[in-house]
Amino acid sequence: MKTIKTIHQASYHPIADLITYNPLPSPKLRQIDPFIFLNHHGHQTYPKDNNGLPFGPHPHRGMETVTFILEGDIMHKDSGGHESVINAGGIQWMTAGSGLIHAEVSSEKFKKEGGDLEILQLWLNLPAKLKMTKPRYIGLQKEEITSFELDEGKIHVQLIAGKWEGKEGSFETLWPIFMSTLHLQKGAKLQKNIPVDENVFFYIVKGSVKIQGENIPFRNLVEFNNDGEKLHVEASEDAVIILGHAKPFNEPMVAQGPFVMNTQQEIMQAYQDYQDGKFGSWN
Repeated sequence: MKTIKTIHQASYHPIADLITYNPLPSPKLRQIDPFIFLNHHGHQTYPKDNNGLPFGPHPHRGMETVTFILEGDIMHKDSGGHESVINAGGIQWMTAGSGLIHAEVSSEKFKKEGGDLEILQLWLNLPAKLKMTKPRYIGLQKEEITSFELDEGKIHVQLIAGKWEGKEGSFETLWPIFMSTLHLQKGAKLQKNIPVDENVFFYIVKGSVKIQGENIPFRNLVEFNNDGEKLHVEASEDAVIILGHAKPFNEPMVAQGPFVMNTQQEIMQAYQDYQDGKFGSWN
């Protein structure tokens, strides 16, 4: 069985009027290579005629973002010409690669009508050989994402990337990674084999779960040891979990602002390239 190394509680860092919790990075945890950053926005209810999400145009290079829309919506636009509105249950996967500018705001409908919002964004590092890959973006609605049930219907799996139970994830990735969203009913028991040489990303979004007899509530990131291959989880109450795993890159990482590279010199070059307009134009 995989054993727990540390449990990391998300800290509260609001952004404007957006409720935001951040478990990664933290003073005690820089990364779970190659998982490097997570923001948990909400849950909160927006009134009518609100300003929505505050993430206007900004650049990225050297990493990827996976955005989980549990409630509300996101309107995405980037300098590569991609535009979409992804609704509750949908997923966005953006590869910043060599560099792009994007905005993530609420739709006009959401800003006018208001409603519940809960959105998480996970940053994934890119290996050095893929840092300067061509940017890309894919947004999928809930019904477009591979899903299935486990434990006699007590667990609903959204298979975002990788393979499980003979099924393929909905997103084709540049490097091998498993990513999923799990909805567990109280009493559900999850068992999954994960190779010893892969790092596990395990974040409890809602509810609480029991691992090795320890009850762990939501807004906690569980860091596992690289020991056993079997992950066993039991839902203490209805719960939502983000579960991912991948082999670590074991490369130097320098993260500064919106850029994630291997050296400080590459970070300085990223800022220079952005200022020189090499990340595309924004209309």
